[in-house]
Amino acid sequence: MLRPLLAALLILAAAAPPAAAQPRPGTVQAIDVVGNQRIEADTIRSFVLFRPGDAFDDDRLDRSLRTIFGSGLFRDARLARVGDRIVVTVVENPLVNRVAFEGNRAISSDILANEAQLRARSVFTPQQAQADRQRILDLYARRGYFGARVEPRIIELDQNRVDVVFEIADGDAARVSRVAFVGNRSFSDWRLSEVVTTRESAFWRFLSTADVFDPDRLTFDRELLRRYYLRRGFADVQITGATAELLPDRSGFVVTFTIDEGTRYRLGPVRIESRVRDLDGESLRRALRVGEGDWYDGQAVEQSAEAIGDAANLAGFPFVQVTPRVSRDRDAGRMDLVFEVTDGPRAFVERIEISGNARTEDRVIRREMRLAEGDAFIAAQVRRSQQRIRDLGYFGQAEITPSQGSAPDRVNLNVRVTERPTGEISIGGGYSTDAGFLADFGIRERNFLGTGVDARLAATIAQRRSQVDFSVTDPAFLDRNLAAGFDIFYVTRDLRQVAAYQERRQGFALRMGYEFNERLRQNWAYTLVRRNVFDVLPGASLFIQEQRGITTLSQIGQTLTYDARDSRLEPRDGYVIRIGTDFAGLGGDVAYVRARLDGAYYIPLEAVFGDENFVLAIQASVGYLQPFGSRGDRIVDRFFLGGDNLRGFRIGGAGPRDVSTGDSLGGRLIWTQTTELRFPLPLPQEVGLLGRAFVDVGSLSRVPSGANVVDDATPRVGVGFGFSWRSPVGLINLDFARAVVREPYDQTQIFRFGFGTRF
Repeated sequence: MLRPLLAALLILAAAAPPAAAQPRPGTVQAIDVVGNQRIEADTIRSFVLFRPGDAFDDDRLDRSLRTIFGSGLFRDARLARVGDRIVVTVVENPLVNRVAFEGNRAISSDILANEAQLRARSVFTPQQAQADRQRILDLYARRGYFGARVEPRIIELDQNRVDVVFEIADGDAARVSRVAFVGNRSFSDWRLSEVVTTRESAFWRFLSTADVFDPDRLTFDRELLRRYYLRRGFADVQITGATAELLPDRSGFVVTFTIDEGTRYRLGPVRIESRVRDLDGESLRRALRVGEGDWYDGQAVEQSAEAIGDAANLAGFPFVQVTPRVSRDRDAGRMDLVFEVTDGPRAFVERIEISGNARTEDRVIRREMRLAEGDAFIAAQVRRSQQRIRDLGYFGQAEITPSQGSAPDRVNLNVRVTERPTGEISIGGGYSTDAGFLADFGIRERNFLGTGVDARLAATIAQRRSQVDFSVTDPAFLDRNLAAGFDIFYVTRDLRQVAAYQERRQGFALRMGYEFNERLRQNWAYTLVRRNVFDVLPGASLFIQEQRGITTLSQIGQTLTYDARDSRLEPRDGYVIRIGTDFAGLGGDVAYVRARLDGAYYIPLEAVFGDENFVLAIQASVGYLQPFGSRGDRIVDRFFLGGDNLRGFRIGGAGPRDVSTGDSLGGRLIWTQTTELRFPLPLPQEVGLLGRAFVDVGSLSRVPSGANVVDDATPRVGVGFGFSWRSPVGLINLDFARAVVREPYDQTQIFRFGFGTRF
């Protein structure tokens, strides 16, 4: 009996599980999640610092709870030990259904929505709502609304969703009551107040925010002041402070800039020292923008260094670097300047990479690059390429950033652009002395399908001139240095007040042009026009009545332009010369050669008056028309004098005339000359009002002789002044001129007015 009993005990012992497989007291067997709706249970378990089999630990429980709250996903959470299990009970944060703004008038809801971090379908937390409240308050403060109040209101919805509504009370903007300067001895407060962008509050600034206090604007103004002084000889200037004090009644701020001008320096000898073999420094002096005796100008020194480098590149030395070195003599107020030209590191363009152009084709950007893969890396050409890309007008931003290539002597050029809309639809209106009341409509796409092609349809309807024009221009036809395009036009002009007739033109023109270099360009055009002189007044001159009827003009012409101006829109320095010739007679009813030479020279007077808006403009023009053969010319082909080209006289008011009727007959030889001083008026710059004083001189002569026809080439002179106002509704030009030298039969005009706007 004993042996069977022992065998049974052994069998039972073998069948029993080992002691290690038995649950140990105090260990976690499972983690249960309760209350979750959107968030997966496994995601919540990942926040818990326990795993099945771990020993229970109160400290680890606390840290797990903090981790769950730190995720920002839950409004409430609890961890509890239930037997050998951990139960996680959560209350999820709601989802944002929408974010709205109420009561805001000073700042649009779109701007506020971009500032806030809460978005529809994002997780809502009270902390995030308070953070957005503070962002909105900061945005209001930057715009001068320091009394603004913002309160988030939470509207609970079903399915654990909420609407977040920010209730806003704008309050009144705290504007700048006064802008003061301390320490300025060389420039008046008024002069410096025109330099900074912060403006004192005034009634005419209702369309501007320049008089609203903005702390960021103060930092920018400090830099503007520093640059202003640096350009005028104050190399040691420091803007030591820019403070804003809120008035006791909180109605506005007093902004004070503190300036330590330091010594003002004039330049001593300016030298160029070349340490480059076979490069003579004196040969680069023409690139200098500064000279001995000038006030030190930090910007002009930098421009001179760039220009010297450019001149060396053009002379066949692509790898040079120019370093300006100065030595100060504070007691004498003198600064000696040396431009040191040395060999720079040799580098070549390995790759040009373009990014950001979702619509514009790469080739449109590449053809503006002055460098190609394999060329020597020249910083001046990079700058010029960047400027040419910006000048296209297709991009809000365009930057070229060099980066290291595959070898030390290889450079990659990264062209980053930000595209902007290039389509335009405009509806406008206005009034001019020449055309009368006018209305216009235009539709234009400057970058058609991203190819760089400019297509435009424009129509103008006026009392005395109407026009419809359709034009297409490809600035790089066949991807070559060739601009090509065409125009189709229809024009009517009422000249009954000038020459007793009306004119109608309809036709087309084919155009092409190319650049010889950055400044020299030539354009060619073939024009075929059907002209009709009609509605000739009964009492018109016999010379005009003979012009009645339809003629055809077949003409080829060219214009050669050399443009060395600093700006084509608002030039302040440099010059431009144009030579134009037209040949008519390739078919058609008229045959002539017409030539014209125009030029303008702009002289900045900033050194004299201390303001860059003082500019002296000298302009001159001469033209001659020579008919040939039996066909000759018509009155519509001749030059007319008066109006824009000779102020103080009406359009066609000077020159050959039939004295029996008073009709202008035009002329074949014309010359004009204008000397004009452009200057700022003693008003804030943001008003946009500029003045000018001018003297216009001109002469017109050479018409077929006949009874009652006077053809006196005596110069006429008009003297006057005018204003240009960039008003909120468009550019307004007013000129007051008097004809001081005239003939008795000339027709004068004292006042000229032009206004136009687009919207």
